[in-house]
Amino acid sequence: MQTALNNTAAFPGKYIQGERALAGLPGLVKLLGTKGLIIASPTARNKIVPSYSTAEFEKWLATEEFRGECCETELERLTNVLQNQKADVIIGMGGGKAIDAAKIVADRAGLPVIIVPTIASTDAPCSGCAVIYTDDGVFDSVYYEKLNPQVVLVDTTVIAAAPARFLVSGMGDALSTWFEARSCANSHSANCCGGYTTMAGLNLAKLCYDTLLNDGSAAKIACEKGIVTPELNRIIEANILLSGIGFESSGLATAHSVHNGLSALAETHSFYHGEKVAFGVLTGLHLTGASPDEMVTVYSFCEEMNLPTTFSDIGIYNLSAARMMEVAIKACAPEEGIHHESVHITPSKVVEAMIAADAMGRKRKS
Repeated sequence: MQTALNNTAAFPGKYIQGERALAGLPGLVKLLGTKGLIIASPTARNKIVPSYSTAEFEKWLATEEFRGECCETELERLTNVLQNQKADVIIGMGGGKAIDAAKIVADRAGLPVIIVPTIASTDAPCSGCAVIYTDDGVFDSVYYEKLNPQVVLVDTTVIAAAPARFLVSGMGDALSTWFEARSCANSHSANCCGGYTTMAGLNLAKLCYDTLLNDGSAAKIACEKGIVTPELNRIIEANILLSGIGFESSGLATAHSVHNGLSALAETHSFYHGEKVAFGVLTGLHLTGASPDEMVTVYSFCEEMNLPTTFSDIGIYNLSAARMMEVAIKACAPEEGIHHESVHITPSKVVEAMIAADAMGRKRKS
């Protein structure tokens, strides 16, 4: 007998965001254990950690540089480092792959993990899942942790110092949260943590969307200037916390499936996750028959943020019918969230929606 799914939501144990918030890391390690091991991207190790180094920092924390790929070879190496350091708290500091590696190493060791994103380019920091790749960087599998991170520590000073394109990419990823959550709620589809969405998950997804529309433009300008403003604060929270809880607690649909389909095209690999997700959002609007007013609102936002609205914006030129179908078939794989839409899904309909999204984007640019 199959057990009925419950309403389910997933949250990090603690979320902390502020200017120079990273200075509080030693105190958080003390709450969870006796010694922390920072798994840091090269930039984090060489530039960020030294700027926060104090006697207390060095007493409670050791640092190991992440070697670039979240693969089994690197995970095994980091596990050996953990054992040699005799650390009992893991800290993931950097971009997506460094953070994912820290989550997996901590989960396998049964230890708490603190996530310190140095860019706000995706909604992954708060989530309880990670992606494992081969040694050559090819997608291998999704790894689901037993729990979400114990702490997500977001230093807005660090985020503001990163290139604005990362923040904008995060807005592209966050843009999908409400539309995919709405689709899952309408079709009564399961979310990413094994249940159905809660009022909290759905409303945080909507708040994420409203925040992007209200504060996205001013936040982008602030990040370009390297300054922390109230608008930038709110967008960082939307990109990381609201989108993170919203996608995991409500579910995924067309936007991320189209992103996964686009990964079949080598010419898209130089573009960020959130940039390709944004084009997936537009595809989803055409696929599901969104209203003209909603179309205008979302296209206008993408144009203002410099997010992709055409094939050429994600490096695609002269795409043959066969290759476009390859993208659509991958997007429509049985396990993909695109099947959470209320409309009937076929690869042909996805191809038509992508063509329509590109055509409208080109028309608006002309």
